Amino acid sequence: MAISPQLELLAPLAGVLLALDDVPDPVFSSRLMGDGVCIDPTSQVLCAPLAGVVSNRQHTGHALSITHDTGVQVLLHIGLDTVNLGGAGFSALVVEGQRVEAGQPLIEFDADYLALNARSLLTLMLVISGDGFVALDADQGVVESGQPLLLVRPRELDVKPEVQGGEALHSAAQLLANPNGLHARPAGVLAQAAKSFDSVIYLHRQHETANAKSLVAIMALQTKYGDSVHLSAAGHDAQAAITALSHVLASGCGESVTSATLAPQPEPLVQQPVSDVLRGVCASAGAAFGHVVQVAACTLEVVENATDAPHERACLQDALAQADSQLQTLRDNASNTAQGDIFKAHQALLQDPSLLEHADELIDAGKSAGHAWRSATETTSTLFKSLGGQLLAERALDLDDVGQRVLKLILGVHDNTQVLPQHAILIAEQLTPSQTAALDTRKVVGFATVGGGATSHVAILARALGLPALCGVAPQVLTLANGTPVLLNADAGELHLQPDDALVERLEVQRVQLQQRRQHDVQHASLAACTRDGHTIEITANIASQAEAEQAMTLGAQGVGLLRSEFLYLERNSAPTHEEQVATYRAIADAVGPEHNLVVRTLDVGGDKPLTYVPMAHETNPFLGMRGIRLCLERPELLRDQLRAILASADLARLHIMLPMVTHVSELHEARRVLQDEAQRAGLVQLPKLGIMIEVPAAALMADVFAPHVDFFSIGTNDLTQYTLAMDRDHPRLASQADSLHPAVLRLIAHTVKAAHAHGKWVGVCGALASEPQAVPVLLGLGVDELSVSVPLIPTIKAQVRELDFNACTTLAEQVLGFESAQQVRAVLQPQSLVLEN
Repeated sequence: MAISPQLELLAPLAGVLLALDDVPDPVFSSRLMGDGVCIDPTSQVLCAPLAGVVSNRQHTGHALSITHDTGVQVLLHIGLDTVNLGGAGFSALVVEGQRVEAGQPLIEFDADYLALNARSLLTLMLVISGDGFVALDADQGVVESGQPLLLVRPRELDVKPEVQGGEALHSAAQLLANPNGLHARPAGVLAQAAKSFDSVIYLHRQHETANAKSLVAIMALQTKYGDSVHLSAAGHDAQAAITALSHVLASGCGESVTSATLAPQPEPLVQQPVSDVLRGVCASAGAAFGHVVQVAACTLEVVENATDAPHERACLQDALAQADSQLQTLRDNASNTAQGDIFKAHQALLQDPSLLEHADELIDAGKSAGHAWRSATETTSTLFKSLGGQLLAERALDLDDVGQRVLKLILGVHDNTQVLPQHAILIAEQLTPSQTAALDTRKVVGFATVGGGATSHVAILARALGLPALCGVAPQVLTLANGTPVLLNADAGELHLQPDDALVERLEVQRVQLQQRRQHDVQHASLAACTRDGHTIEITANIASQAEAEQAMTLGAQGVGLLRSEFLYLERNSAPTHEEQVATYRAIADAVGPEHNLVVRTLDVGGDKPLTYVPMAHETNPFLGMRGIRLCLERPELLRDQLRAILASADLARLHIMLPMVTHVSELHEARRVLQDEAQRAGLVQLPKLGIMIEVPAAALMADVFAPHVDFFSIGTNDLTQYTLAMDRDHPRLASQADSLHPAVLRLIAHTVKAAHAHGKWVGVCGALASEPQAVPVLLGLGVDELSVSVPLIPTIKAQVRELDFNACTTLAEQVLGFESAQQVRAVLQPQSLVLEN
């Protein structure tokens, strides 16, 4: 057998050369992940030590691997514990799948930032596939970037093949407890453990698979905390491998972790014992009885390489054009503006320059159109998911949906229509907007998913279709057998398994009564919201479009209590023009009419709602970062442009401007000065009313300080609850506890109302609590002057107010402020208690 020629590896950066024995990390120093060298860097650009293909690039930017044509694989890892930075301080210059030359820049990094925020800057170059290496001389331990450093002998091709045979065994699935998934260190531990077995072993995550003996393959899965994974093994020692490696995974692969929670089997072949009631987050209100239909994700096989780049590029362009036509049809058939806007945003993704550039680069590098497009969309989707924040996670789902749509068109794959029974309740890991929009509502009566959020596009579509839906349900729901009878009560956030006939009967009676009640409420929607003892409260609308403004007024709204102006700014590649803003605000003002208030909230973006055309640094915790008024005061041109357009578009006598995320009185004063400047420039003598949202506990506690300087308060209960209780209200395991009826939240509302009324100012509630019928008596009793609610619920909330007694509501509010928990509050707000007697 001929000996393979040795391959020369270059120093990836300049610095001081160290032996692996000197690295203060046992996983690296023990050579568990491979042998190599360590460099304490003096330069800030990581370069390729050899030519090859970027076989893996971690989404956090701190590590990547390159595979040479001979099979030699080299892992480059910048710093120790830098995975915890979540990508901050790194700027990747190459993409996964890209061919690179020796010496080509791969990653730029901010050495000062890493030195302050990571354990060490020590950078590793490890040979993880090769038959050993010889170190070349380095002058006094100092190396320059591009200097020859190692000679590596490629591994011979006639090594002992992996033993196969017998049917593969599968482990139970596990939820990864590693805080950053299986990055380099835990992946190396798992791969090393797997190599001690003869069997062929794979690690599976959903529909992706990796050779469990390959560090690079495991890293390429881009796993994250909470991912469901399982193992398969085939060979004479398969059972021993499954047992041992399952324990390695559960113990964190060498990292200190809390115990991972067991997830369901990867395939629901055998129904597992589950609780009688599974809980989730309400994505779309309502209730329905039906039978389980499991919806499996579609796996598409793609050929990676191609030889005719012009042909592949033409295939991609043709698929993009067909996808655009399909989405336009969905827009044209949409039942409302919000639904149409979802597919408009999907069309914009088809033209995203970064996605198209990524795909073009890969096609030029010899990849097929399908591989290039999937790589472009999956890389960006993974990035969105890794950055944190509910909105970005939802945008990632949109991108996955668009990516799958185009990929099917490239491959010529047609969706197989699933034969559905009557009264089907769909169960899925995740539904896409496209799947949701295509549901046959004659057969589908509701759905429940493990993923997703209450504000996602899927949730919006479910509400438009009138389908009750739950998201964030426990993964064990995926083990339910098809045909299992279930009762979906989205209002209560519950999925009842094997419900008894009496429960189903009660649901049907309640459903019919609710339908009749809604019809009655709509017929009387024009009546005032006045309690039986003469106390009047304004019921206004939360809107995000002209169409919603028009619908709200037909349903009896007494104005708009919250116009979410960011709808003009999101899902686009450039800021709206002054003319576009003026036209939109003016059309909404005309729809509301001169006799009603129009409350416009200034731009509430940043943090978890970034603008593609406004550079924003990555934030570890976006909900506590540059959001709302903080961002607009840091970039005052955004605020000035918006205020200029608002002032030019509405009757100032009824116009109210509201500032989001105000924490300091100085923020209010600074925003008022900007408003006064723009009004003076426009030659206006009269100023609109200016108020703030109370959604930060600090603002609620200092309401008496703010009150003299505002014209009104509007309480955003969603964020106020989240910040007061330190709980993400869309977290699947915390959603039921992140309750706005918690006495702590109610006390902050009471404090705000008292401070406002002491200075003659009015208080509204524009958060989700205002749209919750159960909460209305408490909010009235606390003295709130206005409820701004979801458009479809306007008639319901107005009708409920007309059935209440204000004095009884006041007594009730005083009572619940002394309770210990939200559960106690809800216990006295059962439906039979809502109509309060004198």
